[in-house]
Amino acid sequence: MTNQNRMNRHFLCFLSLNPMATGVVAVNLENYFCMKRSNLPISLLITVLTFAYLPTSANDHKGKWIQLFNGKDLSDWTVKIRGHEVGINHHDTFAVQDGVIRVSYDKYDTFDETFGHLFYKAPFSHYLFRAEYRFLGEQANGGPGWAFRNSGVMIHGQTPETMTKDQDFPNSIEVQLLGGKGEGKRTTGNLCTPGTDVIMDGKLLKRHCLSSNSKTYHGDQWVTLEIEVMGSKSIKHIINGETVMEYTNPQLDDGTLLEGGTISLQSESHPVEFRKVELKVLGKGKK
Repeated sequence: MTNQNRMNRHFLCFLSLNPMATGVVAVNLENYFCMKRSNLPISLLITVLTFAYLPTSANDHKGKWIQLFNGKDLSDWTVKIRGHEVGINHHDTFAVQDGVIRVSYDKYDTFDETFGHLFYKAPFSHYLFRAEYRFLGEQANGGPGWAFRNSGVMIHGQTPETMTKDQDFPNSIEVQLLGGKGEGKRTTGNLCTPGTDVIMDGKLLKRHCLSSNSKTYHGDQWVTLEIEVMGSKSIKHIINGETVMEYTNPQLDDGTLLEGGTISLQSESHPVEFRKVELKVLGKGKK
């Protein structure tokens, strides 16, 4: 398949999902091919350009909390699980029960590296994200040891439609959520960077995961996560009201700055619940 054909397929898919982006994205795609930046895949380019239409749609909600989860169903969300096509909710991994989003593995025989993500329908650029989460129950049979009481919220991500069938994680910034093991220290609100990098303390970080300075939260208690995102300028992780990590310049591995993208919730083999999932659009001038 030629670059042009790949562009047409991804471009039409993107515009069907985000019709307000038609003009600005078309111009940027034209500029992309004029500059012959062939080293960046079209799917990643579309993810980077997604933020371009956000001010038009997001400003309608600026300063108001937007309820991303309606407490009843997953009608505003799209599932993508490794080894399956977009929209296939393998073994009902993601479900709504008692007003919460429940990530569970009751119907699994073995996990078999079927990492999954639940994507919200629209991307965002400058915002404050907030949700409560808790871990409970036992890890799925066959889940990797590192995934014990492990989940995450992915931000500045690519769209599920641009992920390959066997892709583990979307190219994104991951706010990693960890639960305590009953004793010892295990921080949450950490940073992981699948396909991405950030700058912290003036240095480009190439490590895949970096621990925050949060407290450890044992048991099945609810924990409040907030993420303050200012495009490519800065990102803060906040746990129970305390800022536990800050960094700047989120970017793809090739150095392309990420101004915005998708938000998704993770499934990594340990049951977890999310509730009160909401977002407030912030002005670009906010400090």
